[in-house]
Amino acid sequence: MSGIFSHWQVWALLSACFAALTAIFAKVGIAGVGSDFATLLRTVVILATLCFIVIATGQWQPLGSVSAKSYLFILLSGLATGASWLCYFRALKMAEASRVAPLDKMSVVLVAVFGAAFLGERLAAMNWLGVALIATGAVLVAYKP
Repeated sequence: MSGIFSHWQVWALLSACFAALTAIFAKVGIAGVGSDFATLLRTVVILATLCFIVIATGQWQPLGSVSAKSYLFILLSGLATGASWLCYFRALKMAEASRVAPLDKMSVVLVAVFGAAFLGERLAAMNWLGVALIATGAVLVAYKP
């Protein structure tokens, strides 16, 4: 990829846009549908879409080319994603999307903390200030007086 799409920041911002749309579409879509069943339907759509993309772009690789360590951590990531989605849809059933999504984005704060604790990533004081502001902002947006 070249041009604007060769920058990670563009992909991260697109991810944020799609995540925002996910919250809005999901909130409308779960009306009259169980949250776990809605998560299952969403997962089927994602699986079909990704199968198409991987095959169409020639990214399929032999299963034997993936290390055991990669399989383990991809499995753990998948389990964490599934748990996150189940919790997210359950929360959307119970509250407004504008309150659920900010707390869900506390994952940004937790990634910084976990990255420092488990991966040895180092953030400067300014970065930690940003993390604290994200946490404060998420709580303030989700707060309903």
